[in-house]
Amino acid sequence: MSKLSAQAGKEFDMQNNEKYIRVGTTLYKLVKRPLISGDYLEEKIPWTYEVLRQDYGKNNLPEIEKYDGFCIIPNHLDYKQVHGTYLNQYEPVCHTIYNGDFPYIRLFLEHIFEEQIELGLDYIQILYTRPTQMLPILLLVSNERETGKTTFLRFLKTIFGKNATFNTNEDFKSQFNADWANRLLVLVDELLLNKMEDTEKIKNLSTAGDYKIEAKGKDRREIEFFAKFVLCSNNEKNPIIIPKEEIRFWVRKIKPVDNDITSLRELMTKEIPHFLHFLINRKLSTTNESRMWFKPAILETPALNKIKKYNSSKIEIEMASYSLEVMERLELNTFQCCPKDFLDMLRNAGLKADIIQIRNILKDNWGLRSEHNSDYTFYWIGFDGEITPMKRKGRFLEIEKTLVEKILL
Repeated sequence: MSKLSAQAGKEFDMQNNEKYIRVGTTLYKLVKRPLISGDYLEEKIPWTYEVLRQDYGKNNLPEIEKYDGFCIIPNHLDYKQVHGTYLNQYEPVCHTIYNGDFPYIRLFLEHIFEEQIELGLDYIQILYTRPTQMLPILLLVSNERETGKTTFLRFLKTIFGKNATFNTNEDFKSQFNADWANRLLVLVDELLLNKMEDTEKIKNLSTAGDYKIEAKGKDRREIEFFAKFVLCSNNEKNPIIIPKEEIRFWVRKIKPVDNDITSLRELMTKEIPHFLHFLINRKLSTTNESRMWFKPAILETPALNKIKKYNSSKIEIEMASYSLEVMERLELNTFQCCPKDFLDMLRNAGLKADIIQIRNILKDNWGLRSEHNSDYTFYWIGFDGEITPMKRKGRFLEIEKTLVEKILL
């Protein structure tokens, strides 16, 4: 083949296999990045006209599609890549959907959601058919290994592709959020956010309609926010701070897998077209009863209450534990004290507290009132574990054993 023919062949390949677009004033080259799996990932790489002229020649530039800007419009049932003169940044979910069985997916989801399987199916169905609907923050917890928590995250990633992204704990603390703020799903494995501001950020995002997106070296801009959070943690007590009154979390404790199925992920991936067909034609078991769809009461689980009780107040838990220990060891049904008694006890336990905080717990949380102003006995547990009765006088409160048992359940 002559040099001229080879050059012509190269130009033919480039013009037919390479594609360029211009969005606003920025030129992009559309590429397919190879993955370890043998598949590929389509990406837009910023390009320059100078490099384009070097590749093609000044008088032989390829056709370039032009758009005024980007938009983000999620839709899985009637996806459109172009809306007017804007290019949709939301990615299509490319599964060929058809009827069929999905025994491995069903078995796996029954393991994850157990008695709440219908709610779990509703959750995924709403994700697929109504992507802009707000949903609760789903948190899977277990201090045991081999439970399937991470497999569940990867299963969602396989369904929704580039519209789902894995985050780390540090990603929520960073001011730069452009790589995840426009996704449908934010997936976090090994969650551990133990500051109230971290919880507040996720809570506020879960119900935010708009959010400011920021990338390095670029101005912040406001976008419509529709991301949902699915979190996993090996910490059952304190993966994230959830206050008592909070209703935006759905927490499930996941048991270890009884029978580990080899190549489960691959088997479930093959069933996704059947599963999506099922979701499209399935009738939801719930109706829209809150801004996050589900009625909060039906999402209340022992795992959620465990985190709430642990986080409600370490001081409150310590007070309740101390009272119960005294009553159980002395075989009492009631325990008398003043707020000042607990202040000394908590300081000895190494906890910072003030008298107002203790009084609020006793009066507001426990519903107790100082009805007596006389002598009473407070029982002090020393460093050696011995209980010493201490005669005191003041406006004391009387704590019942059943009350602290309920708090510590």
